[in-house]
Amino acid sequence: MAELKQLARQIFQETLAAIDIPSTMRRKLRCEGMLLHGGGAKIDLSVFGRVYIIAIGKAAHAMLEGLRDLLPSAVTFEGIVSAPTPPRKVMRDVTYFVAGHPVPNEQSWEAAVAILELLGRCDEHTLVFFLLSGGGSALVELPLDWGQALEDVQEVNRALVSCGAPIDAINTVRKHISAIKGGRLAKASGRATKVTMAVTDVPLGKESALASGPTVPDPTTISDVRHVVAKYSLRAKLPAALLRWIDEGKMPETSKADDGAFLDAHFWLLLGMDDLFHPAHRLAAAAGCVPCCDNTTDDWQVEKAARYLLQQLEDLRKANPGRRVAMIADGEVSSPVAGDGVGGRNSAFVLACVEKIAGRRIAVLSAGTDGIDGNSPAAGGVADGQSLARARALGLDPGEAFRRSDAYSFFARLDDAIVTGPMGNNLRDLRILIAEP
Repeated sequence: MAELKQLARQIFQETLAAIDIPSTMRRKLRCEGMLLHGGGAKIDLSVFGRVYIIAIGKAAHAMLEGLRDLLPSAVTFEGIVSAPTPPRKVMRDVTYFVAGHPVPNEQSWEAAVAILELLGRCDEHTLVFFLLSGGGSALVELPLDWGQALEDVQEVNRALVSCGAPIDAINTVRKHISAIKGGRLAKASGRATKVTMAVTDVPLGKESALASGPTVPDPTTISDVRHVVAKYSLRAKLPAALLRWIDEGKMPETSKADDGAFLDAHFWLLLGMDDLFHPAHRLAAAAGCVPCCDNTTDDWQVEKAARYLLQQLEDLRKANPGRRVAMIADGEVSSPVAGDGVGGRNSAFVLACVEKIAGRRIAVLSAGTDGIDGNSPAAGGVADGQSLARARALGLDPGEAFRRSDAYSFFARLDDAIVTGPMGNNLRDLRILIAEP
């Protein structure tokens, strides 16, 4: 069974290599002279007097490097980058912020101020590239209500990410209380031409959830915010200053599709769900598995997702007698924080499988393509049918670890935590379940 764990790790690592961002940009975008082709459109770079690049997210550095290498040398630009890590090499005329994730920090706030100041210089002769990837919601933040301090913003963020709500519900609230999100960066750019390039960790068709949609129309409403606050009992967790602002009717509506800010705006998807599924599927098949992809469990609670995917794996095994099979799933599962342990949704998913696969010829891996799982130093974890027995021999109880939200500590003791370090990417979480005949 240890072989199955190793195979799951290998498929994950080789999938990460297949979604390298600069090479993806070279494949999906091209410049012919001063014409930039992408997303079914072309941009004439020669007509703009100024070019700004705003890069926000865990993949910000890689995206900026990829775009810089693609643009003609005649194009000069000014840029701002807000990422959770410093750059490997600093570019001229680019201002860098090492911002907070998953909780905004002072650099997140300062990056927001700097971005809005830069965009305030835009006119009809300006081209703005927005390079967006996962994590952007925390990496750039500024409240619409200037009566709130950074501490209030941080309190809001903690309340939202720990309440058990799906990401679209969390972002519904974020977008309505932020000076950055919900299309407000597009609005701040005025009459500039806007090109958003996205490495998305959200489902297809929900682009407004990426970094809480700073450059696209927001389909949610103030009424939706009130519903989320009530459904997830957030009034007891949100700061008093924010609640007063909402109750007094000061929360404005976000930008909708008919806003003039989106008249000359383009959205180009560089990497999405299929770009994660395809290499994982191909690699599993090359390893002798009968693979099947399934993203049904996106936003599901951890336990429900574990039961469903293990049943799908069993059904796949029965349909292919004598063959090794693999279920490939992506997206984010919901894992409310219930204790003061170390871990995240990926290791929690694997932990929820440990007792269910005990004694069976099955391996389960779940890890984030950003290399980060919650508050842990790992990307996720991996388990097989022997994990429960090994854990008990060490005095570990998977149920207790799950209740304490301490999945990382559990898998670290078993040497089954997956540690990659920050990957400079954030496509989606990847789950790989493998079963022997």
